[in-house]
Amino acid sequence: MSIPSDRKYAESHEWVMVEGDVATMGITQYAADELTDITYVELPQVGTAVNAEAPCGEIESVKATSEFLSAVDGNVVEVNEALADHPEYINEDAFGKGWMIKIKLTDRGALGGLMDAAAYERHIADG
Repeated sequence: MSIPSDRKYAESHEWVMVEGDVATMGITQYAADELTDITYVELPQVGTAVNAEAPCGEIESVKATSEFLSAVDGNVVEVNEALADHPEYINEDAFGKGWMIKIKLTDRGALGGLMDAAAYERHIADG
């Protein structure tokens, strides 16, 4: 599995790619593979305030239901509407078309606690 180096990673397996003051976020391919076939995704509405390490949605798979945690603080400015009809995009391309939400950052502080690709790779290797 290739872990993109252009983003940051949370211990809870979310990824964040920041462009200006907007962070695109989703779950990692590792997390998608662990969940197996994703069947439903519940995401926050545009305008919702989210906080780092707090739940902001749910991901259901044939294996389990898991909370989707925000990795940053901010307000949701866009939701990947395609996931409503195609939650499998997360399994197929977690780092691309399986992105989940875009957040306008209100505090960049949480970014400092996230891992780079090499640290995240070590994190998943350590189990």
